Amino acid sequence: MNQLFSSGSEVANFMVSSGLLKLSWAKILDCYRGVNLNEPQRGFSWKAYQEANINIIVFIKSPICTESHLQEPELVSSTDLKNSFPFFEFLCSNGHSFSIHKAAITLFAAQMTELLQLKAQCDGSSNPLIVTGHGLGGSVASLFTLWLLESLDVSTAKRQRPLCVTFGSPLVGDKGFQQAISEHLARHSCFLHVAASKDIVPRLFITPHPLYTTGLTSQPDYYTPFGTFLLCCEMGCTCSENPEAISKLLVAMGLARAGNEEQLIVDYGRVVEQLESLIICKGISQLSDLMPNSLRAGTILQLEAIGLQKGQNQQLQNNDFDNLIKNLEKLEESCMLSKRKAFDPAKKLNVIKISMASLEWYKKVSKAKEIGYYDCYKNRFSRPDKDIDRHKKLLTNYWKDIVAQTEKNPQKEPVCLRKRWLLAGATYRRMIEPLDIADYYKTGQKNYTTVGRSHHYIKLEKWLEEAEKQNGFSISKKKNVDVILTDDSCFWAHVEEARIWCKSLDNNADASIRERELPRQKLMEFEQYAMEQIKKSAVSSEIFLKGSSFMQWWKEYEKIIEPDRNSPLIDFMKTCKYHQYASSGCLVLN
Repeated sequence: MNQLFSSGSEVANFMVSSGLLKLSWAKILDCYRGVNLNEPQRGFSWKAYQEANINIIVFIKSPICTESHLQEPELVSSTDLKNSFPFFEFLCSNGHSFSIHKAAITLFAAQMTELLQLKAQCDGSSNPLIVTGHGLGGSVASLFTLWLLESLDVSTAKRQRPLCVTFGSPLVGDKGFQQAISEHLARHSCFLHVAASKDIVPRLFITPHPLYTTGLTSQPDYYTPFGTFLLCCEMGCTCSENPEAISKLLVAMGLARAGNEEQLIVDYGRVVEQLESLIICKGISQLSDLMPNSLRAGTILQLEAIGLQKGQNQQLQNNDFDNLIKNLEKLEESCMLSKRKAFDPAKKLNVIKISMASLEWYKKVSKAKEIGYYDCYKNRFSRPDKDIDRHKKLLTNYWKDIVAQTEKNPQKEPVCLRKRWLLAGATYRRMIEPLDIADYYKTGQKNYTTVGRSHHYIKLEKWLEEAEKQNGFSISKKKNVDVILTDDSCFWAHVEEARIWCKSLDNNADASIRERELPRQKLMEFEQYAMEQIKKSAVSSEIFLKGSSFMQWWKEYEKIIEPDRNSPLIDFMKTCKYHQYASSGCLVLN
């Protein structure tokens, strides 16, 4: 079994020494200048800065006003916000419902005109952006950052996601809100919240669940942390991104300070300076040489860093302290396991390539049988036909995950996948969707394109079309149509529907002209569609193999069409021009 460890203290030290916190707090102090901190009527303020090609936006709220707002921990549900304030409706895209701190969202909504202008300025700049705030201003900074992420185009290397840094801010939303943010790693990683042990504000809304219970989750209907938290005290600091662990640590920090001074206004500049000094003069932890594992050692170091030590805090009994360590270990293991299971498009890349190569080989073998890729799979004549199911399943699961993760992206831009993935997705769709169509019609079903088509195929096709319109790129055509994949991955569904209409006419030869009109109209539409695909060299020549469903349709159709009827497709088929199509790669007009 791999040895687990916790790196919270090391990550925290890196953040402190990076200069990011010092820079952000300096701009917050500058924004506070000229503001009467004791003026209850003083409202919300924001200011934009530029420092060494970095844009910084600061949000502040008078601490007196912050204190009055914090007396009301009321939550507003996403259902109530939907009609009156729909700017965060995108967080509900995957079925989430959530609630937001009423004071924070009310303050945000009241400044909407100014924030719209500020958002437009951010969207027009390619400089790195830091969004920061203190107290309730930090809550607004978090909401503003989320709003930016929802429409930010990061498809080019020049655009970067903003980083939100808050100091001493109250929690913003409930567990549903945390899940909507955290399910997308890129969105989740944009938030850093700094909370000092003597600052009462960050833990005001923590649900009063027992600190030391064995359960790993807090109540879902109350406030829940999101993003990364930097927890600090006079003795050191640590980091965590696990919401349950953060809640427990915030409560523990409060218990450890019982009887000591707690403040609504904390000088985080002084806190950061003290932490920088501690990092430079860092001593050696009093860990036992007999520590059973590295995870426990790291957990104890984290607790020591925020001033929690066994036997030294009167409010924390030794048994309670041991239980706290055990719970934090379980939460860390759970978090690590979730990260390992998280979907990574690059992880299976080699396996995906092997599966695609197997399908290419299968396509060539099918052609040699004079039946074609689609019909060979549909009929399942041999063992290799059945073995292909395994590759089909693997590829489908992979691309369903790609689409699902892409739909969780915070931006609304039309082109959601980069060119590499768009092209790979098109190849997958044109290779695999015909196999799904074969399975669908083999069971006697109808109307695949409107009833049976998988959502992920629809999205992959839509994104490719949007990219072609927006960026003007397209998949390069191979000169030899003998080896191409048919452009329209639903081509075989149209063929199957045409065969159904043929049978309808054949079985109802004695029906009235009116009853036969619809099948005839549908077949004429298919003629036109098929000929358009041929003219564009958009279909593989394998559709003309003698054992293919297309050629079977033609034999069925040729028997029931009127002797005097003519059309481009009928002429093309009767004169066998498809042989020239296969050899020349395009329609030859004599």
